[in-house]
Amino acid sequence: MLVVEDLTRRYGNRHAVDRISLRIERGSFVGVIGRSGAGKSTFLRMLNRLAEPSDGRILFEGTDVTALRGRALRRWRARCAMIFQQFNLVGRLDVLTNVLMGRLSRTPSHRALLKLWSPQERALALAALEGFDMGAFAGNRADQLSGGQQQRVAIARALVQEPDLILADEPVASLDPRNTKLVMDALADANKRLGITVLCNLHSLDLARAYCDRLIGLADGRVVFDGRAFDLTEDVAQRLYGLEAGEVMDRQTPSDRPLATAAALVA
Repeated sequence: MLVVEDLTRRYGNRHAVDRISLRIERGSFVGVIGRSGAGKSTFLRMLNRLAEPSDGRILFEGTDVTALRGRALRRWRARCAMIFQQFNLVGRLDVLTNVLMGRLSRTPSHRALLKLWSPQERALALAALEGFDMGAFAGNRADQLSGGQQQRVAIARALVQEPDLILADEPVASLDPRNTKLVMDALADANKRLGITVLCNLHSLDLARAYCDRLIGLADGRVVFDGRAFDLTEDVAQRLYGLEAGEVMDRQTPSDRPLATAAALVA
């Protein structure tokens, strides 16, 4: 279980994240929603320790993540894979090598620098690509792929880390509806087939409703909604997004996944 206790991030006098406390069950698919500037990206980056908390604690299975340093912190980042909106692939390298970069924390530096990947590592990376129908592109340069293809490669790279959690920061923000569905389906597959806990920042409420077991709504760095998809009403959306609520409830991306029921609005 992932436990967050009074997690806070301050920039001067401004609170980007303000005393968030949550418990995330293993195997959950959690959507983090809210308008731009609500604190979603800062929250996820603190979980991976790419941003340092000003106050509060992050606990995972009894380990105080906020206290980790050096090698222990690097091991945590391997267990807590990040997927970014910008893909973060090396365009001049082939797809398979980009995926193998996910093994850096488990591979001696000299072997990684010389690209001396073992047959087992190559098989693992290729299997991850095949799982997202990207095996045929293993030899292509990453910068020759479409945005949706690059994001699926980024997810495959995250999977070869063999993580306990995947943190996806607006992974479909720059994608068209077709590629959006492909990428969200890939994350859902990692969650359901492999049992990996997924926390995913999303702008579209309809995507969040369609894919997530639980939704956490942030406004001004605070949790204002924590519950199930069906209880995310238009009134709650107004509280989260204000005048932008109609725009984000676009209903453009359907899914066959069943929607969950019951929720609680945080006062």
